[in-house]
Amino acid sequence: MSNNALLTDLYQLTMLQGYYEQNMEDLAVFEFFVRKLPKNRGYLVAAGLAQVLTYLEQLRFSSDEIEWLASTGQFQPSMLDRLETLKFTGDVHAMPEGTVFFQNEPILRITAPLPEAQLIESRLINLLHFQTLIASKAARSVFIAPDNLLVDFGMRRAHGSEAALLAARASYLVGFTGSSTVAAGMQFGIPLFGTMAHSFIQTYTRESQAFADFAKANPDNVVLLIDTYDTEAAAQKVVDLAPTLHAQGIKIKSVRLDSGDLADHARKVRMILDRGGLNDTTIFASGNIDEYKLEELMAQQAPIDGFGIGTHMDTSADAPYLDSAYKLQEYAGIARRKRSEGKATWPGRKQVYRNYNDNGIMSGDTVTVENAPCAGQPLLQLVMQGGKTVARQPTLIEAREYARRQLNGLPMTLRQLSNTPEYPVTISAELQALAKTVDEQNTG
Repeated sequence: MSNNALLTDLYQLTMLQGYYEQNMEDLAVFEFFVRKLPKNRGYLVAAGLAQVLTYLEQLRFSSDEIEWLASTGQFQPSMLDRLETLKFTGDVHAMPEGTVFFQNEPILRITAPLPEAQLIESRLINLLHFQTLIASKAARSVFIAPDNLLVDFGMRRAHGSEAALLAARASYLVGFTGSSTVAAGMQFGIPLFGTMAHSFIQTYTRESQAFADFAKANPDNVVLLIDTYDTEAAAQKVVDLAPTLHAQGIKIKSVRLDSGDLADHARKVRMILDRGGLNDTTIFASGNIDEYKLEELMAQQAPIDGFGIGTHMDTSADAPYLDSAYKLQEYAGIARRKRSEGKATWPGRKQVYRNYNDNGIMSGDTVTVENAPCAGQPLLQLVMQGGKTVARQPTLIEAREYARRQLNGLPMTLRQLSNTPEYPVTISAELQALAKTVDEQNTG
């Protein structure tokens, strides 16, 4: 992940210059939240906190970056001097990665001197928004096919290298089995899955020879792509090749379908494989699959054991962005509130409390001012103090297990792909009263 301090918006730096000149360096409180869920989304899943904490701990301006800023002629020498020693010294409260959340609920709160809290806005949103977007999209496929192999196949159409890596991480967090992105295996320990491309088959005159050579080159991971020419004919070639490979100690693990009527091809291929004694050879499918196509295939009871899900997930094609925001809620001990039309915020430091029914299913949340008495489980936790992470942060495997428990607590109606009801999020009387007080004290 990039830790370039200049990976920010210009207005963060111009505001810093103003703050420094006016000695405005009291504690500020900012919160990150989503104003409204996308259409047909009943929930979101918080993700990206680990990268945010790393960014905050490592935030520094290099001498080259400061020299370049000086060359622009936009910044005073006194401002650049401050940047030489700038680092994040604040506190972070956040929902753990994998927490299910809803509209108007802060999932992260920053408490830091105003210049620090302001500077980090752009990169913080960048990290939280993307992984939360992808995790929330991926979880929908996990609900549809909980017992199937689900593999992130989206690197080649992800919006850049960082997006590809973080999409692999976010999808694994919420229950995907693994990814085809090799760097994600090294960086995050995510299990890797891969097959072959049509080009491998096309370089051979005989399809069966391509299968044989690939199997010999990859004896422990024989997954053969069988739809380059004639899918069912290729399945029969796989059956015919199996005894020869078996004699060499090589097992055909799976065949992959990537085009056409996947359900129809899968049924025909399953019959061919079973008739040829390859009952243990699984069928893996890919090709523009998303949760909607997945639901259709599951409803058809297509005999497909695993799915490669790529473009639609890694770009969150049907909901490519969240209406997220990082807003000032308090400065110098005084609650602040934005009142812009359609974008008003709830002021002050807040906590989110969650209640469950007797079956352990989420029944309603309350957003209230911090430290106000409220029933339920508080979701925001202290994760960084004085610019340093507190205690030990969970591993990705631990966060994945936590996400599984969170998702299992969702009401069944919110797991639907469409026509999802709105989960009850109550704004407490205390928070509403604070907003009224702030409005009365600040007429603008």
